Amino acid sequence: MWFDECDGFVELCRGSLPYYLLIVLPIFIIIAPANPVAASHEFPAFRMNQYDLHGVPHGCRSASISLEARSVSGWSTSRHCVVARALDLTPDSFQAIKKKAGSLIVVLPEDLSSLNDEQKEHIMALEVAMMTVPETTIPVYFSKWNPELEVILQDVGNSFITDDKAGSATEALFNSITASGYQVVVPSAQPAVKPDVKISTLHGKLTGSGSEDKLPTIAIVAHYDSHGATSELAFGAESNASGVSMLLELARLFSVVYSVGKSRPHHNLVFIVTGAGKLNYLGSKKWLEDQLDGLEGSVIQDASYVLCLDSVSASDKLYVHVSKPPKDFSAGGLLVKEIKTVANNLNHPPVEGIHKKINLADESLAWEHERYSIRRLPAATISSLRSHDDPIRKTILDVYSDDKIDKLYKHTTIVAEALARHMYNVSYSQIFSEPLSVSKDSLTMWMKYLTSQPRSASLINDKHSLVNTIKESMQKYLGEVKITNHIPDKREPEVVFYDTTKATINVYSVKPAVFDLILTIAILVYLGFIYLVVYNFSKFYNFATKISSGKSKSS
Repeated sequence: MWFDECDGFVELCRGSLPYYLLIVLPIFIIIAPANPVAASHEFPAFRMNQYDLHGVPHGCRSASISLEARSVSGWSTSRHCVVARALDLTPDSFQAIKKKAGSLIVVLPEDLSSLNDEQKEHIMALEVAMMTVPETTIPVYFSKWNPELEVILQDVGNSFITDDKAGSATEALFNSITASGYQVVVPSAQPAVKPDVKISTLHGKLTGSGSEDKLPTIAIVAHYDSHGATSELAFGAESNASGVSMLLELARLFSVVYSVGKSRPHHNLVFIVTGAGKLNYLGSKKWLEDQLDGLEGSVIQDASYVLCLDSVSASDKLYVHVSKPPKDFSAGGLLVKEIKTVANNLNHPPVEGIHKKINLADESLAWEHERYSIRRLPAATISSLRSHDDPIRKTILDVYSDDKIDKLYKHTTIVAEALARHMYNVSYSQIFSEPLSVSKDSLTMWMKYLTSQPRSASLINDKHSLVNTIKESMQKYLGEVKITNHIPDKREPEVVFYDTTKATINVYSVKPAVFDLILTIAILVYLGFIYLVVYNFSKFYNFATKISSGKSKSS
């Protein structure tokens, strides 16, 4: 009978507790449902911008995370990391998260270029809210969509019922015990100030026919940096890859004209590619200080006009932004008039002039030409945007698309033709025609190259490949190409950049802390019951024997 074989097991287990723990605990380990591989995920992420401009902090101030993941509707305390799709967040929900949550992970749409206008406006409004001062103290990261992250989003959104949404206290308690969750960990050090920051501005020149010092000078300006809620995703197709592409194409066209002595106009042309344009146009400011306040001669001292290029492929229209309307027969007035005339001849929508006074009380200037107007140089900005507040100028949604090329080609043709007519003082004749005409292939090449990399000012220094590529191109077309590097003052810097622009997010599948408590209690109760059964097994054995004997006699 099987009772006879239990004596050995009883003697084995009565000796001490660890004997049967060696049997019971391995069973728990074997049947445990958690798979260490499936329960761990890694995702690349990009931290929200962080910089100081004129002593005012912008962006988020922290980087490390070790918190429980919750949805945008399921979080409640600073112990939670909110994981949400960008389209599910609003400026109001962000402000609430910013004040009370522990951190935020923003999941971007799978394809930014395929969003409709409403979705784009939604995300751009969110970016504006994020970058508005005061700064954000919690860590904020952006991550690109992928299937594994989508599963986590769905699990986080479906697993938690907050106390205020639960039907009863019992439901809330049961949910907190049974729900599966995720722990978000970003093992990053506190962001540190980037040392030895340099802002590079490049300029080159085409010298006209005649006495160089006595010739009028026209300057063409564009800044190369971009901006967005996170520096690592700021590709800036519209602002301002389009402006730089137009400038370099104009340099190519006019270099051919200036290479022939007989066709060289009586004007000097200066091309300036500036850095830190998105940070109050610091590149232009420091370059002007070096040029106008330095001991050496300036290439722009007596410029007849400065034409800045910014966001020139966003729409079919062109606008001329000025701080002070030029007089009709001044160089600026004649050039602007020529731009309008050429646009009309090419059946382009009418070019509109927009006058906006400089507001020095604002933290940042509206357009780059204002830097030159402050130094009493006549200037204007050519743009396809009506307002400087258009959110497309500072967004991660500003990515390359083929439809921009046609607009950029038309606008480059207008500016090139108007500039040539003005310098040659001719009208009603097409100067740039085959074989010397605006190249759509060249514009496409520059747009694709510039938008193939993030160009936030914090990522670009004087050794960056972008600066070297632009320099090599300018040297091919222009003379006297130079780079001016601005190093912010260490005691009172106008701009401060911080490191930790990207990180790896580790997400671990976990149970809530209350589940661990309940599970621990259940295990203790179970082990206690087993202990009592094994320790008193002889009594159970005798009782079972009597029952078995009674059944045998009755039969």
